[in-house]
Amino acid sequence: MNREEKNQMIATLEEMLNDNKNFYLADISGLTAEENSALRRLCFKREVSLQVVKNTLLKKAFEKNDTDFSELYNVLVGNTSIMQAEEPNVAAKVIKEFRKKNDKPILKAAYLEESLYIGDENLSALADLKSKNELIGDIITILQSPAKNVIASLQSGGNKLSGIVKTLQERVE
Repeated sequence: MNREEKNQMIATLEEMLNDNKNFYLADISGLTAEENSALRRLCFKREVSLQVVKNTLLKKAFEKNDTDFSELYNVLVGNTSIMQAEEPNVAAKVIKEFRKKNDKPILKAAYLEESLYIGDENLSALADLKSKNELIGDIITILQSPAKNVIASLQSGGNKLSGIVKTLQERVE
C-alpha cells in the first residue's frame, strides 16, 4: 500500500467516523475462510458493515477527528475490524449470535452515541440495548395503557350501571 492509498484509506475512515454515531471494534483473527464468510453473510443480512482495517491508519483517522478517541488507542493491537450499523445494538447482536457457534469475534471496544465501551465484557449489555424505534414503541404503549384502562372501566361501569337501573326498575313495578 503506497502513501496515496494510505491517505485515501485514512480519509475514508475519517468520513465514516464523522457520518456514523455507532461503531464497534472487534477482533476476527483466527476465523477460517468458511467462518469468515459466514460472519460476513450474517452481517450483510443484518445490514452491518464489516471492514478489516490497519490499526495505524485507524489511529490516524481517530487523531484527525474532532471527537476524542484517545481511550481507544490501547485496543488498536492485533487484528481490528470495524462493524457499523444504523441502530446501535445491531452489531452487538450479530457478534453475540455468531459467538453461539464460534469463539470470535471478540469485542475490543464500541462507540455508541458519544459513549465508549471498552472490553468484551460489555457485549451482553450492548446487545440488550433497545433501539430508538423500540423505545418509542414502549413509550407509546405506556401512554396508551391508562387510556385503555379508563375506557375499559367506563364500559364495564356502564354495564353495571344499566344492570342496577334495570334491577331498581323491576323492584318498583
